[in-house]
Amino acid sequence: MFFKGSGIGIDLGTTSVLVYNDKKGIVLQEPSVVAMNEFTGSVLAIGEEAHKMRGKAPRNIKIIRPLRQGVISDYDVTEIMLKHFIKKAIGKRLIKPRIAVCVPSGITEIEKRAVENATRQSGARRVKIITEPLAAAIGAQLDVRQPYGNMVVDIGGGTSDIAVISLSGEVINSSLRIAGDNFDDAIIVYIRKTYNLAIGEVTAENIKIEIGGALDRNQPTTMEIKGVNIVDGLPKRIEITSTEITQSISEIVDSIIQTIYNVLELTPPELIADILEKGMILTGGGSLLYGLDKLIYERLGIAANIATEPVKCVAIGTGLFAMHAFDKEPKIKKGKI
Repeated sequence: MFFKGSGIGIDLGTTSVLVYNDKKGIVLQEPSVVAMNEFTGSVLAIGEEAHKMRGKAPRNIKIIRPLRQGVISDYDVTEIMLKHFIKKAIGKRLIKPRIAVCVPSGITEIEKRAVENATRQSGARRVKIITEPLAAAIGAQLDVRQPYGNMVVDIGGGTSDIAVISLSGEVINSSLRIAGDNFDDAIIVYIRKTYNLAIGEVTAENIKIEIGGALDRNQPTTMEIKGVNIVDGLPKRIEITSTEITQSISEIVDSIIQTIYNVLELTPPELIADILEKGMILTGGGSLLYGLDKLIYERLGIAANIATEPVKCVAIGTGLFAMHAFDKEPKIKKGKI
């Protein structure tokens, strides 16, 4: 049973969903994917099991990613997925849980209401919304309450959210609907144009993780990949280098760094001084792109520090927020609200 001050936090991400339970911490981390029978509409698999089917399922099985660029693109499937994950994370409860959900900073009111309604329909008793940068800051154990500038760059699967936080609020923010998925798309396009080879999203993601980078390596590495020759339709394997992949995603990296610069340009001088002193915090799976932290420092002259658990930061922060968000008089501790 959930008592006063308790609740769960959900990082409803484009790529994955993480659930934080106030008793156990992160209790679920699965891909935001649902597999359905296209003819009957029945759900065949959700999360990790559905992810394993991507690119390998027969035509009658539709693999759906119900969230795109940080927002709901398929409301009904999102509701089904959320209901499944909530039940899996907390089990059967006599009382419906109180849930906090994070959303991108640039979300519209309509998109925000869609997230709230989907969460309620999935079994929540009450719903609170928190923005991703604020959740990331709390999850990274920054003291967001103080009149001190904390800069957070959260690069997820669908959005890159940049914000300067002070006194538990976002002073300046920007949400760019370019992030990890766009790296994958750029790699797919590059390999198709350069080698006449068609590869899937899973292969592109593996390439990004293995040899992708914001900066070229001192000693470039290679990787063998397999796909379909678009000229003759036959299987084909090639070897690509890390230098090629770095070049193929450079425009996306530039866009993210330019957005960080734009936020800094609008930040009050006193907060800029704080950021110069401590640097910015990088969170989200995209922050793990090789050399991104170094490139940001080279371009902007501000240290970019990758959080201890960058992929989990937003979920942890949302969960810590949920522990107090439903109280009339929340007790605030360092790094938490």
